[in-house]
Amino acid sequence: MDSVENSRFSVAVTQRQQSRVNQHAAADGRGHPFQGRTMTFESEASIPLLIPQIDGNEERYLRQCVETNFVSTVGPFVEQFEQKLAEVVPEPWAVATSSGTAALHLALAASGVSRDDLVIVPSYSFIATANAISYMGASPWFIDIEPTGWTMDPDSLRRLLHEESYRVDGVLRHKATDRRVAAILAVDTLGIPVRLDALSMIASEYDLPLVVDSAAALGGGVEQPSSNIPNLLRTFSFNGNKTFTCGGGGAVVGYDAELRNALKHLSTTARLSPAYEFDRVGYNYRLTNVQAAIGCAQLERYDEFRAIKRRIFETYRDALADLPGLAPFPDPEWARSSHWLSGVVSDPGEVERLESLRNVLLSAGIDAREFWRPIHNQKPYLSAPRADLSVSENLWRRVLPLPSSTSLSDDAQLRVIETVRKTWR
Repeated sequence: MDSVENSRFSVAVTQRQQSRVNQHAAADGRGHPFQGRTMTFESEASIPLLIPQIDGNEERYLRQCVETNFVSTVGPFVEQFEQKLAEVVPEPWAVATSSGTAALHLALAASGVSRDDLVIVPSYSFIATANAISYMGASPWFIDIEPTGWTMDPDSLRRLLHEESYRVDGVLRHKATDRRVAAILAVDTLGIPVRLDALSMIASEYDLPLVVDSAAALGGGVEQPSSNIPNLLRTFSFNGNKTFTCGGGGAVVGYDAELRNALKHLSTTARLSPAYEFDRVGYNYRLTNVQAAIGCAQLERYDEFRAIKRRIFETYRDALADLPGLAPFPDPEWARSSHWLSGVVSDPGEVERLESLRNVLLSAGIDAREFWRPIHNQKPYLSAPRADLSVSENLWRRVLPLPSSTSLSDDAQLRVIETVRKTWR
């Protein structure tokens, strides 16, 4: 930045710093010793990519768990967490689970996926998305993403189903392998919502269940409620790197009551009664009361955290807008991104330069790691069926996430921005 730009930006961040401190002081209101801790997560030596912000009611709620002896999978915070999550999404219900991957596994099981099936899924995602399919004994059928929104491309999906599948005796099958096509598993990439209206229309046309891996999308929003898509299931992660965390955990949300009952049953080892009687292979995928207590404290700050994430995105976008060969992460018009991660994407011809920038940031104590490699290039999935994946192949080396924690101070973000600008120019 030139001196005038830098001065204006510094004044702006100083004002926001004071506003954030005042905001937390007012929100705490109890003289709690956590007050203002948001300003001390970064040091001059290290700015992490994503860390949780645990400075609300977490300690108080955890103390309640210990004092009441509710530290396992039974306790009041689990139900409160499910109710609050359903409220903010919003959906009629939520079923809490031990992890986001467990939530995906349950959603696929409840959707009827079984051994030797194929599930259509984007290759550009974290590998857990495909692993959940493998847990069912099924295989991923990889599809590409949109170049502008980075989520499953509805046009590619429709073309894939039209050209490479056929229906016999009411069953949709893959032409090349004759395997049943069992479901569509879309991904809210980096918290960027899928084109739910288009995908749900295709799913309905081909009579396929639709599951959306919304692991990092809490705080964002889609344009269509699930009441219009009765069999839709969405899953969330509450891992420590997510905007809202339980330390670990996940959830499935949806509209259909029968699906909720199936998910609850499966997640509690498919137990029929207090007696040791079970009717199928189930899973011990319950969230603990301790984890739910942290989650309840986090969701109390839903509006605050989502606003911070939006501000981090806008600050990077505006401060780096004039750098040639770099663009911000997508911010779609069709829905509201959660902005779980903000960062920059380079032009195709700037990959080596972007890698140099990454190394400079790391040397400066700024976490700027390499991000997802497409799953079809990972060893467990080299032989999985796939469509044309040219967008994913072209994109992944050009993505550079920048520090995006809700606790990121304005001084720290300014340091990131100045390092990027100085290096790129």
